[in-house]
Amino acid sequence: MAKNESLLSPAAIAHYDRIIATVPGVKRKGAKAAYTSRNGHMFSFLMPEGPLALRLPDDARAAFEKKHKTGPCIQYGCVMRGYVVVPDTLFRRTAAVAKLFRLSYDHIGSLPPKPTTKSKKTTKPKTKKKASTKEKVASKKKVAATKKATAKKRATISKKTTRRNKKTTQRRDR
Repeated sequence: MAKNESLLSPAAIAHYDRIIATVPGVKRKGAKAAYTSRNGHMFSFLMPEGPLALRLPDDARAAFEKKHKTGPCIQYGCVMRGYVVVPDTLFRRTAAVAKLFRLSYDHIGSLPPKPTTKSKKTTKPKTKKKASTKEKVASKKKVAATKKATAKKRATISKKTTRRNKKTTQRRDR
C-alpha cells in the first residue's frame, strides 16, 4: 500500500463528500483519514471500519445514543468524548445525516478557537548590500579606534592598581 493511500472505501468517501457539501465552506481534510474541522476543532471523521463519527453537544449526543442504540466512539482503544458513531443505515440517508452534520458544525463554532501550533510566517531578512571600499575603510578605522581606547583604559586601570599596591606595601613596611 502506498504511503498516502487511504484505508477508506471510495464509496464511503464519496458519500461523506456529499454530506460535507450540505454545509457551505466546509472542506474534507486528511490524506489517509478523512475528517472536517472548524477553528482548529475536529467535528467529524470517517473511521477506518467505515462508519461516520460526529461530535455533538451533550444533550443531542445522549438523545442520539438512546434513539439509535449506539455506544461511544472508540478509536485506538480510547473513548473519544463528545463523539457518536453514526450507524451505517443512517449514514446512507444523506438528508438525515446532513442535519446532524450541521448541528455538529454549529456546536463546534460555539467553542473558542484552538491556538495554532504553526509558527508565524517570518518576513525575509533584508539582504545586506555590499559595503563600498570607503565604508570598509571607515569600519576598520572605527574598530581600530575602539581597540586603542580599550587598551588605554586597561593601561590606566593597571597603573592605578600598581599605585595602590605600592601604597599598601609601604604602609605595611612602616
